[in-house]
Amino acid sequence: MASGRAKRFTKPEWSWILYDWANSIYATNIMAAIFPILYSQIAGKGTTGDHLYGYAVSAANLLVAVLSPYLGAIADFRGMKKKLWFGFMITGVLFTALMGIAGSWKLMLIGFVISRIGFSGSVMFYDSFLTDVTVPKKMDEVSTWGFAMGYIGGSTIPFLISIAIMILMNQSELSMRIAVLIVPVWWLVFSIPFMKNVHQVSYVDTPPKELGKVAWKNTVNTFRNILRNKAVLFFLLAYFFYIDGVDTIISMATKYGDTLGLGSIGMILALVVTQVVAMPCSILFGKLSKKVGALKLITFSVLMYAFITIIGFLMGYIVDFSENLGLTPEKAISISQILFWVLATLVGTVQGGIQALSRSYFGQLIPPERSGEYFGFMDIFGKFACVIGPALYELFYGITGKPCFGILSIILLFIIGFVFLTTGRKHFRIVEHKEIAE
Repeated sequence: MASGRAKRFTKPEWSWILYDWANSIYATNIMAAIFPILYSQIAGKGTTGDHLYGYAVSAANLLVAVLSPYLGAIADFRGMKKKLWFGFMITGVLFTALMGIAGSWKLMLIGFVISRIGFSGSVMFYDSFLTDVTVPKKMDEVSTWGFAMGYIGGSTIPFLISIAIMILMNQSELSMRIAVLIVPVWWLVFSIPFMKNVHQVSYVDTPPKELGKVAWKNTVNTFRNILRNKAVLFFLLAYFFYIDGVDTIISMATKYGDTLGLGSIGMILALVVTQVVAMPCSILFGKLSKKVGALKLITFSVLMYAFITIIGFLMGYIVDFSENLGLTPEKAISISQILFWVLATLVGTVQGGIQALSRSYFGQLIPPERSGEYFGFMDIFGKFACVIGPALYELFYGITGKPCFGILSIILLFIIGFVFLTTGRKHFRIVEHKEIAE
């Protein structure tokens, strides 16, 4: 498969794609599945250290979000983007290694905060390199292949290896530490092609002594340009709402299922199916974008997520109102488990596509020499995503006492996102005309 792709993609494009393969293991093993369990064991449930974990996540995200536009402005200067990417990447790698060997929860927490900043920063600069490694008409395909490789290389292969090690070692503390230490090794090794072959092509010239001052001025000007550029503004507003819904469904799926009494093993296996399905579907989205356009596929994905939200509602409704439906609790849970697998599969069909095409479509809306700044602003919207969704869920769950109505409320985010995509259509047409011309 690699040789076939190499013929289609240039060396810089292929090297850029592989960085998704390299870094996605951090999101799986550290952010989602394994490190939180290890940390909880070391810190102790209900202790000060345990409670500080959530604050640490928020602090890391907030810091990166606030600094993203300014760091992006600095990255746009000649020779700076690669240096900043490398600095954040190697910081993430080193402090992830610290998390695996540290004996105290305090050192583990420090390592986690700094490594997460390194991870988030490197991904932001990685996204902005999309305008350097390829041309607008290939951005959709390159971006979707990046997500596809990420799902296999980061979210499936090393994750399954980690799970196998934990099972063979009876889920001991050592087995989880090994699973954590797999991350920096995998991340660093598969970052080598990016180090060697990806270079900043579009940039802004400025004297080094004026870099800080000019970067701040450019950040302010970019913000003003976003407000004036209706295409960018409408897309970012739509992105903020629909990606909030996407992230909420990803982060709340197992919690919601657990609330309904679904089995944890079954839910984990279903989420693995999501990753496996997402790989070919991400590639398919890249191919389809050439025929129907990225914006139509993004809009379709938003509507699909609205449908997925309805399925999530039905899962809970069957359990919450099983008596009214003439179902035994066991039968209701059994039906909901089947619906959870359907939901997981449907999420896999659009999850990678909507994320990848959002990245590439945004890359076509912005000036390439300012990609660092613009992706910095996009990163703010991404970091503050999954804020409204969980609040809506808890609000409607609390008011009604039924989790099914909490999950149904998430559909509001997709409706608002759809409205912004639709009302901004006339402003997006200039991009579509440019794609056709090229």
